[in-house]
Amino acid sequence: MRNLKGIRVQTLLTTDLPASFVVFLVALPLCMGIAIASGVPPTRGIVTGIIGGLVVNAVSGSPMLVSGPAAGLAVIVAEIVQRYGIEMLGPILMLAGLIQLLAGVFKLGQLFRAMSPAVIYGMLAGIGILIFASQFHVMLDDEPRVHGIDNLIAIPSAIYKALFPIDGSIHHIAALVGITTIITLILWDKFKPRSLYLTPGALIAVIIATMITTIYRLPIEYVDVPANLLEAIQLPTPASLPRLIQAPLLIEALAIAFIASAESLLSAVAVDRLHTGTRTDFDRELAAQGFGNMLCGALGALPMTGVIVRSSVNVEAGGKTRLSAMLHGLWLLLLVIAAPALLRMIPTSSLAAILVFTGYKLIEVEHIKQLKKKYGRLPLVIFFATMIGIVVTDLLTGVLIGIILTAMTLIYKISNLNIKMVRNESDRRMDIYLQGAATFVRLPKLAQILEQVPPKTELHIHLDHLAYIDHSCLDMLSMWAKQQEQMGTTLFVQWDGLVERNRKPLSLGREVTA
Repeated sequence: MRNLKGIRVQTLLTTDLPASFVVFLVALPLCMGIAIASGVPPTRGIVTGIIGGLVVNAVSGSPMLVSGPAAGLAVIVAEIVQRYGIEMLGPILMLAGLIQLLAGVFKLGQLFRAMSPAVIYGMLAGIGILIFASQFHVMLDDEPRVHGIDNLIAIPSAIYKALFPIDGSIHHIAALVGITTIITLILWDKFKPRSLYLTPGALIAVIIATMITTIYRLPIEYVDVPANLLEAIQLPTPASLPRLIQAPLLIEALAIAFIASAESLLSAVAVDRLHTGTRTDFDRELAAQGFGNMLCGALGALPMTGVIVRSSVNVEAGGKTRLSAMLHGLWLLLLVIAAPALLRMIPTSSLAAILVFTGYKLIEVEHIKQLKKKYGRLPLVIFFATMIGIVVTDLLTGVLIGIILTAMTLIYKISNLNIKMVRNESDRRMDIYLQGAATFVRLPKLAQILEQVPPKTELHIHLDHLAYIDHSCLDMLSMWAKQQEQMGTTLFVQWDGLVERNRKPLSLGREVTA
């Protein structure tokens, strides 16, 4: 027993403890940056990171998955704050968390993984464009617009204001700080020394930007952090809870639950590929995420998901157990309590620049190439339709467009039937070759072909290239054969390949003669 305890303590000190510091350094700028992108105070993002580490990671179904605020939900949170006010964010998030918790309890975790890659990649690309467009303005200490398309259209004018500042304007100064942050990120990722391989570029970029703004006392906007963490907490009011029965708010809660669940479970799948330890229990992970979001909602914080960036860093840094993820939440808590003044030295434009870079990276060109190479053109249509739908309308509408197009594609594929007819006038023989799926959807087309068969024909129908034939088509063939018997038509159905694939004979037998 003593040896076992000694091994656990050694594991904590040599692997999980160092890994927790690395995850903490990655999470800190992202927690604040995502909060700013969501239109809420930065401390609320840190509160979500604390809950994700100390609470959710303690009971999660994926030990190496690190939970916290995610860039993918920043857009929908910003829309909620603009439409309904920041006081409604907590109640909506509590309802979303309850939906996730119930989904986990009723073993629906696997269903959230059944998502088309085209929709997922399109969703990430659309979110990336929206984050890039909105945070580009914040990076210049300018106000972002309400709608994503407006932010995109306004980028040229924002660049003009930064290049040709009006008297008293600070846009050019904030732009220089933001550009410095992005250049540092790029250079650090490309030329970082091996000894500092696990040191996150976002942290280095923020430190450099903070040092420059502090030394030169630049008159730009800085992070607003309260001296007391309790000031960042906003409990739901009794008047806000009854509003949750309104249809628009229910839809917002469902959207958060759906997107947060999909992102968390897909991240869990990715993390499982990075280590050889305990595999993910998806239902437990979903329930844990739901419980965490209910708690975040009760405190007025940001929604959380399992985040692949922090989780992969956790594995690379040598984390072995859930303690590394839990401890990173503890370090976030201690920093906010002990040194809020340090956070107030960070320029907002630097955090926004990190989100601009993050948004750009979400638009993966490699994903587009993979979709075209592996799945063809139709998934590309779904990808761009989802992405454009998110940018032009909103996140939920764009995702629904992708799901509907995916369902339509699936229906088309399972109901597609190619019919080839070959006539031989010399012996009055006709061959009909069917390829695809013969279902009730294509029954009228098959019936129309059969109506073209002249009397006293020897008709051979080849089903060996069919993937599937349903009973409605079989019944129609049988009825047609009986009707044509008096006209001297002979029907032969040849389905050796189809029977072999289905491993059992079909109801009409190997060959039918009318």
